[in-house]
Amino acid sequence: MTKVYVMASCQDCIEVKAGLSGNPCYEMMDIGEHVRNLKEFIRLRDSSPAFDAIKANGAIGIPCFVTDDGRVSFDAGEHIAKRLPSGASCSLDGKGC
Repeated sequence: MTKVYVMASCQDCIEVKAGLSGNPCYEMMDIGEHVRNLKEFIRLRDSSPAFDAIKANGAIGIPCFVTDDGRVSFDAGEHIAKRLPSGASCSLDGKGC
């Protein structure tokens, strides 16, 4: 399952949440909803080199997509364009997405 770090007041995040609504392969992590989500995101942002250019530009880095294998992406189009094939569903172990 891909984790998606978002915030309710971010316009890009609002569009991502709408585009991925109902897709069980994505878990929304609103960093403004609970401090535990914010801490998780900050740990990721502080440790991942994927954020180097983001931080250099003074940006936050949301929406942010983190796949099961740890790959970090900021390209919403890459994820929203993915649609589940007819009849597809996530398996209980999370590997079917």
